[in-house]
Amino acid sequence: MGSIIIALPKLNDSKKISSLLGRYGMETFAICSAAASVLSNVNQLESGVVICGHRFPDMSSRELSGYLPNNFQMVLMTSKDNQIRCPEGVITLIMPCKPSDIVNTVNMVLEQQNRIIRKKIVEQKGRKRDEHGKNYVNNAKLLLMERNDMTEPEAYHYIQKCSMDSGNSMVETAQMILYMAIAE
Repeated sequence: MGSIIIALPKLNDSKKISSLLGRYGMETFAICSAAASVLSNVNQLESGVVICGHRFPDMSSRELSGYLPNNFQMVLMTSKDNQIRCPEGVITLIMPCKPSDIVNTVNMVLEQQNRIIRKKIVEQKGRKRDEHGKNYVNNAKLLLMERNDMTEPEAYHYIQKCSMDSGNSMVETAQMILYMAIAE
């Protein structure tokens, strides 16, 4: 699960929100008082959410949102008057708000980030399988070219035809060709 960084002007408010989130099983990674501290902590983490106000001693929330990596989402706690100044793509919580609004918003952001991370992991695994499959087909082609004096297109079409005839994938067919060559 992503990490939570809280950066509000009043340290006491940050601690209260950290305590509130802790009661719902969401652990706060850091409580910061400056945007530079937020960025320093963000660079140590894979993903997460930054709960903050509009102003920091060293920069504005708009500037900070521009520096946050894509795997971090900002939740800006602001007054209704300041909502107009919120950066694009930032989730806002209008103060005062219910504790449940804070918990639900942070939980929603973290779940969304987890789905994105899981999707990336599945895509990476799929690419690795594709590379292994290509290696099987290439090795089978090389074997057919060497043993049967075929050209590369002929070897490929042979694997493709055998694959269609048997109802197996090209990778499975290539694996069978390689296995039969080892068995000989």
